[in-house]
Amino acid sequence: MILCANPSAQFAPYQAEIEDAVLSVIRGKSFILGKEVEALEKDFSSYIGTSNSVGVANGTDAIELALRALDIGSGDEVITVSHTAVATVAAIEASGAQAVLVDVDALTYTLNPLQLSEAYSQKTKAVIVVHLYGHSADLDAILEFCNVHKLFLIEDVSQAHGAKYKGARLGSIGHIGCFSCYPTKNLGAIGDAGLITTNNPNLAKKLCMLREYGWNNRLSEYAGRNSRLDELQAAILRIKLKHLDRDNKKRLDIAKFYLQELANIPLQLPKINLNVDHVFHLFVVQSDVRSLIIEYLKKNSIQAGIHYPVPIHLQPYYKDNIKTVSDMQITENVANNILSLPIYPQLENHKTEKIVRTIKKFFELS
Repeated sequence: MILCANPSAQFAPYQAEIEDAVLSVIRGKSFILGKEVEALEKDFSSYIGTSNSVGVANGTDAIELALRALDIGSGDEVITVSHTAVATVAAIEASGAQAVLVDVDALTYTLNPLQLSEAYSQKTKAVIVVHLYGHSADLDAILEFCNVHKLFLIEDVSQAHGAKYKGARLGSIGHIGCFSCYPTKNLGAIGDAGLITTNNPNLAKKLCMLREYGWNNRLSEYAGRNSRLDELQAAILRIKLKHLDRDNKKRLDIAKFYLQELANIPLQLPKINLNVDHVFHLFVVQSDVRSLIIEYLKKNSIQAGIHYPVPIHLQPYYKDNIKTVSDMQITENVANNILSLPIYPQLENHKTEKIVRTIKKFFELS
């Protein structure tokens, strides 16, 4: 079976380096928030282009702690998209704030800035922009709106490690950047992990306190919690970070092959805006015969995914418990038609060739 994503394959090329790093941690005396975490935070902020980064337990915590560091909570509203992982909204709720959902752009699947005005209220304190599938949102328009209304901009970069907008790394443009390092991500740990970036040293200090019970010299100055990054995951991420640009280049090469070979097939292929350096966390296409394609691929030992099959505002819990703008048609249409083709740095050429052949064969038979 050709998998849609394969974290084990992403471990193999760096196995010796990772095993040495892990063994060094095991033989050391620090396992939580030690020198490996400190080094990762320094390396990651340097890579993203911010003055600070803070390691946390996972990407959901990264968003929740970012909101709490900005004093956003009960009685406040945060605008984001419905077409995203549920984690984005779950983190808003965990902070005590209320999510207000807007639709996405039809080509890039990212937040539609034209709907921000409808979603805005006097309770709005922030916009969380999700850079989905490895492609940046329209940050100029979103930043302009945030500046006019004095809102915080939080970047959810969980699917876009290393991507750029107008030459700047995502996660360096808003007030705070939040990253998941779940194993399938472009920068994936071997377990859960997360990172937060900011150019505000006061926010960074507060985030460090919030992730560990609000402590300052072991005295709680805030109502914090436990969201510590362990040394093992930090050591693994430091190794993978060194290779991230090269791995992203491999993803782009696979994407270019798909774009070229599937250009004349009746699929809606990904679009890349001129200002964006895409890192193709996922390669997402659209078809009105999606279920038939997925089944045909499965019969030929190819796994396709759907990211995401049900918009958050239509899921059982949220359907009657969340605010949205009036028009969510693009999100709802997209959810019915998208599928994700296999893409990861270690996906061999003969497998991508098989995927393309199989898709072409499907349409020949249709």
